[in-house]
Amino acid sequence: MEYTRPERVADQIKMEVADILVKKANDSRIAGVSVVHVDLSPDLRQAKCFISPPRGVKGGGKAVLLGLKNASGFIRSELAKRMTLRRIPVLIFLLDQATEEVSHLLNLLDQVAQESNEVKEESLKF
Repeated sequence: MEYTRPERVADQIKMEVADILVKKANDSRIAGVSVVHVDLSPDLRQAKCFISPPRGVKGGGKAVLLGLKNASGFIRSELAKRMTLRRIPVLIFLLDQATEEVSHLLNLLDQVAQESNEVKEESLKF
């Protein structure tokens, strides 16, 4: 499978946006945000940035998304300085649901393992 240009540009956008969020962003709402994945349209005009808010964020990340929406113009201008693209894509920030689903599934598997260990211990008592 080939590594296409949109995939290469998406990976570069992911690295640059993560770096901008860590080093340049001063908004407390977006502190500690991780960029999980960037999905870039084939024409390179729109980038969906899937983010993961830090643990313990109140409101389910809505404040984080609002902060990122307000900072998207600044982030885009910083991207323009760092990348050599004719057009910098419009940035759309979305919460990454896959990370939450995976952690939920891992918690369920841990519960099942604990319950099976308890059942084995009880059966050994008889």
